[in-house]
Amino acid sequence: MAASSHIRIPHLSYLTALCRPSVQHAFAVYHELIMNTSDELGRWLQSFLAKYNGAAGTIHLFENGGLRLASAINIPPQVQQVVAWVPNGKGMAGLALERKTPVQTCNLKEDNSGNVKPGAKAVNAQAAVALPVSDGAAGVRAVVGIAFAHEHEFTTAELDELTTAASTVPSSSITQ
Repeated sequence: MAASSHIRIPHLSYLTALCRPSVQHAFAVYHELIMNTSDELGRWLQSFLAKYNGAAGTIHLFENGGLRLASAINIPPQVQQVVAWVPNGKGMAGLALERKTPVQTCNLKEDNSGNVKPGAKAVNAQAAVALPVSDGAAGVRAVVGIAFAHEHEFTTAELDELTTAASTVPSSSITQ
């Protein structure tokens, strides 16, 4: 995450230098929101993975009827490219969005359910769950993914605990 902020700052500075002061301020505020969002979500995801001994994880934010990847830890770059935008109903995250319930697999690499897309099998993990985060009404504001180094069949109690923990993803970071 930090590396991308160094790439964006000079570009933003160049753009704002060409604009009126009010537009410069708007660019600066928007840029600050994006950088804080990425950093805040990244810190939250790192803490979430540490608490539950996750090997890898993602945060997808609901946007325009689908999911946009906002943060990823230990997800190979080629997988990040594939899951940068997830349509409703596609893959584990898209299915969690569509169903509004957790979608799990006990082994990413050997799953034959059709829920796990081929790109996800490149993640160095086995058990995984995609957790929808409610928007407080009838929708989903985000989907948090967590993968583990070992095979595991999640109990209802474990899914409930993970879902409750996922619901703490910072709301201030999520814009629709």
